[in-house]
Amino acid sequence: MIEEIDNFAKQFGAKIHLDERLIVKTQNRYFLLNDNLRKLLSKDFFYASTYLGRAENGKFLPSFNLLRLIAEKESNKIIVDKKTAWLFICGRDIFRQGIKSVMCSKKTGDHTLVLNEYEECLGFGKIICDLTIAREGVAVENLLDLGDFLRREKQTST
Repeated sequence: MIEEIDNFAKQFGAKIHLDERLIVKTQNRYFLLNDNLRKLLSKDFFYASTYLGRAENGKFLPSFNLLRLIAEKESNKIIVDKKTAWLFICGRDIFRQGIKSVMCSKKTGDHTLVLNEYEECLGFGKIICDLTIAREGVAVENLLDLGDFLRREKQTST
């Protein structure tokens, strides 16, 4: 069961050590519980403790709780400036000039976490060019950001 979560973390060059006994899967959603809550849990529940993400069509879709846990580990990540952080949360890709620090493999095609100046995880993206070279254009493609939920809500309400 934990294999899907481990494989997702590996995309960022990270190893995450979660106690498999404390991970519960229901309806393709994964939750991390503590020992006490695990003992009280019924078979049919909707939400419990820390939501980690869900598996859908052979793909793992992470929660921001899981991204935060991965960001705490040694992993591929970049830190962006304030303006770039705002644009990223609005769904925009990241240009090289907005990246303040690179703590990752820098390889094209790799996934990287995107952190703001306070090292809070804003989401993740795919590196599309060498991050060590100053150049014009997009450096990291936005794959998931904090603003995604609000944009989806707006689409369903209109």
